[in-house]
Amino acid sequence: MRTRAHGIAPTRKLALGLLLGLMAGATMAQNFSILSAKQVSTMPHGRHSDGGNLYLVVSESGARRWAFIYRAPNGKQREMGLGPAGRNGVSLATARDLAAEAREHLQRGRDPLDERHTERVIVKTQSFGEFADQYVNDHEAGWKNPKHVAQWRMTLTDYAEPIRSKPINEITVSDLQEVLRPIWSEIPETARRLRGRIEEVLDAARVKGLRAGDNPARWKGNLEHLLLNHKKGEENHHAALDYPETPGFVAKLRLNGTLASRAFEFMILTATRTGETIGAKFEEFDLEKAIWTIPPERMKAERSHRVPLSPRVLEIVQEALATRNPANPYVFPGRNRGKPLSNMTFLKIIERMGYADVTGHGFRSSFDDWACEETDTPFEVSEMALAHVIKSKTARAYRRGDLLEKRRVLMDKWATFVCNMADLDDEQYIVTAKTSWSVVKRRPDGEEAVVEVTESEIDANVTAYRLNCALQQARMGKQDGNRSQ
Repeated sequence: MRTRAHGIAPTRKLALGLLLGLMAGATMAQNFSILSAKQVSTMPHGRHSDGGNLYLVVSESGARRWAFIYRAPNGKQREMGLGPAGRNGVSLATARDLAAEAREHLQRGRDPLDERHTERVIVKTQSFGEFADQYVNDHEAGWKNPKHVAQWRMTLTDYAEPIRSKPINEITVSDLQEVLRPIWSEIPETARRLRGRIEEVLDAARVKGLRAGDNPARWKGNLEHLLLNHKKGEENHHAALDYPETPGFVAKLRLNGTLASRAFEFMILTATRTGETIGAKFEEFDLEKAIWTIPPERMKAERSHRVPLSPRVLEIVQEALATRNPANPYVFPGRNRGKPLSNMTFLKIIERMGYADVTGHGFRSSFDDWACEETDTPFEVSEMALAHVIKSKTARAYRRGDLLEKRRVLMDKWATFVCNMADLDDEQYIVTAKTSWSVVKRRPDGEEAVVEVTESEIDANVTAYRLNCALQQARMGKQDGNRSQ
């Protein structure tokens, strides 16, 4: 019988080694994640370790912050702040993620503080738009629905356009109001989602050290006091002008003679939404067939919508085409290269014109009221003109088309009604504004007849009838002058 050498057999040594390894691993695991979420808010004054060089530091005043305390590669002990802790601060889970990143730098022989400084130098001028685009790129793999990704990109590009070029560390509550206010009542669900997306982007920027302080996009205790709180599913009514006053509004709008005013008139005559109008691209128009096809990604109902174009709308598009900048695909380009008008444009025009209680979206209601009161248009036709989804499944089953030609008749009538004062007959009448209002008649031979009209005759609430009378007076004045000669 062979005797066994003193000591432990090799197989037992291996088993014992594995056991000791597991015990050591368990001991190491216990040195991490020591604190609980509740303790973060309740721990007393002092410095409390969560393991892995992460500390919760509580001052005598009760202020709480996260710190990563470590020995740098050069042997010096350093402390890197990771942001405020507690309510509205950096969460425990986020602090652990940041500490893990710092430990990874140490394992690679790099100083975390030096790395942070380098990153900030590289991205110190990073704009909101650049960071938002990168945020979507980093997360889209986890969003299984391609439509969800497209919605993130569209809202953070189109609706957040006013802040895209601004440094992300300079975004304020006022900036959020500028972005959200024009669409908050017009497309409330999209506006709410946009606010949440901006909040996520700004939170991510703070975690990366690009921002400090409160998130200006936060709703609770912040924007809830500045924007109307629409309940989910609640019907939203938009301040609208009485439809008989719409022609007068357009007449005064034309006095501006700007691209923005033509875009506004275009929106009124097509009964479309602000975003649909300012986002219009030349490629969407078939001028020979007088049709504008809005792609589904720009529609609230997420399905394409064909809009029949009246002669006046065609004229506006053709004017834009004649002065088109090849570098900008938009019919109504904005100041920034390759961008459309800001979604604040129409709101500012309304305010300058003295209509405090009117919204751009409200003109869709004016159109709807006019169609109901002044025409015998079937309900489905006017609903389709507004790109509303017909709620009745039975009606949808029988109406598989989009009633384009019937809608064309309706939109032509609407344009005739709105433009009545500007197109009285085959002679051209022009209204100009200087120190007083003037009605000018131009004849083919170049002669003009001018009649002064008081401010009270043409004001912010002028009707088509009243301006029509003023123009008729101009014509009569010219005729009387010819007779006296």
